[in-house]
Amino acid sequence: MNALKTLNPYFWKHRTLLFWGFLFIIASNFFNIYKVQFVGRSVDEIAQGGHMGFNEQVLIYVGIIVGSSILTGFFTFMMRQTIIVASRRIEFELKNKIYQHYQQLSLTDYKSTTVGDLMNRLSEDVVAVRMYLGPGVMYVVNLLILLLITSIYMVNTDVQMTLWTLIPLPILSFVIYKVSSIINRKSKVMQKSQSAISTFVQDSFSGIRVVKYFAKEKYITNQYTKKVTDYQGKALDLAKTEAYFFTIILFVIGLLNVVILLVGGTKYLNGEISVGKIADFFMYINILIWPFSMVGWVTSVNQRAEASMSRINEFLEKKSQILSTAASTPVIRGDIEFRNVSYIYPNTGIKALSNLSFKVKAGETLAIMGKTGSGKTTVALLLARLIDPTEGEVLIDGINLKDHNLENYRKYIGYIPQESYLFSDTIGNNIGFAIDNPTYDTIVEYAKKADVHKNIVKFKNKYDTLVGERGVMLSGGQKQRICIARALIKKPEIIIFDDSLSALDTETEENILQNIERDLNRSTSIIITHRESSANRADQIVHLS
Repeated sequence: MNALKTLNPYFWKHRTLLFWGFLFIIASNFFNIYKVQFVGRSVDEIAQGGHMGFNEQVLIYVGIIVGSSILTGFFTFMMRQTIIVASRRIEFELKNKIYQHYQQLSLTDYKSTTVGDLMNRLSEDVVAVRMYLGPGVMYVVNLLILLLITSIYMVNTDVQMTLWTLIPLPILSFVIYKVSSIINRKSKVMQKSQSAISTFVQDSFSGIRVVKYFAKEKYITNQYTKKVTDYQGKALDLAKTEAYFFTIILFVIGLLNVVILLVGGTKYLNGEISVGKIADFFMYINILIWPFSMVGWVTSVNQRAEASMSRINEFLEKKSQILSTAASTPVIRGDIEFRNVSYIYPNTGIKALSNLSFKVKAGETLAIMGKTGSGKTTVALLLARLIDPTEGEVLIDGINLKDHNLENYRKYIGYIPQESYLFSDTIGNNIGFAIDNPTYDTIVEYAKKADVHKNIVKFKNKYDTLVGERGVMLSGGQKQRICIARALIKKPEIIIFDDSLSALDTETEENILQNIERDLNRSTSIIITHRESSANRADQIVHLS
């Protein structure tokens, strides 16, 4: 369980809550067991009293039993309010740590993994670890304390009956552990099948236009039916195994009750034990049976948590290739120089740029043209320092980009990506995303500059219109223009157009370029394009081959 050792600092941080939880476990188990002896005494008192009914002593015993039950419930509640709350807080901190690590990873790291894998580590893996932190720890400690207290009472009552009732319980735990392992394995298979259904449904709905264009509704429905049928089979298989789980527990409970009845009855007939003591053992064994049943489940939970924590640790140990070590935050003017820059994509080995050099003075415009795959977008990624050159260096204001404070530098950049990406939010929030607390008037101003205001005001909810996932509610041209407004609203010193006018007609493109001419004149502009009309306004043109 080496991977789980990395959680020790979290245990120490929340040691106060966990310590109180430990005390509450002791208290809840003490009162839970303490009341049992009074059940037996009540039975003996009634047996000795014949048909005279309840006497005062029995009423006292009943009061103790009721009071102990109330205290058991109270301390059990407090136990969960400390241990489970501590586990939830650790889960919160762990999720934040993982998410912050996501933000620090380089673009190359994201390309080497899948979104589904990243999401699983943040959701399913963390939940598995939280089950170890909360129920996993709580049930184990609870069982140990319960077993200790119960064994003392049982041994004081009758040693032989104690052995007869306790020996089968570890065997029960082992059997349930085996069954739990099978349940865990089949649960993963079922979850994988469920994920396949979700992925298929999301994919088919995202591409619903294509499905309808080719009239493939029947084919998609058949494929969906196959996946649901597969899931149904796996779910039923899991349900059968879970039925065995509860059957085993009920069988062992019945078997142990028979043993108590047989051994205790023999001792009673021999005058070695009272009816009340036999009743005590029935209570003891029924109190112990469920915690012992949980041992197998907890073992399975802890194994899963160990595997999940290993995946989380592997991810957290991954260091970003893009590091920012500079502390100074100078004002960026916008001078750009590429000095013998080459770049090879590590995932594919493709050499996107080879010995590229150029200079752009602050306030000038550079157009970059070239055929598909010539490395135009790579230049944009290098300028935003989403990747670092394999060879050569990129200089901003005469300083190597690696020596700039990265967070400070990116505040001066406006980037319009080749593939327009919008968040599942309102149009207004997407435009204002680049700055803090944008006013409505500012959002409208830059929407007009991007020539998209006239489209927005035609929507029913105007700037409060939800764009849908990845902006699915909008056309390609509308998404591009909103991305342009989003980049311009921060008034960047360096603005990069990564083929971001391709979905626009020539007239709209010309309107936008005229609207933002003042913005382009005060910023260093990099226009990556296939169109000569976009490149005509540039001070320099670089052709990549």
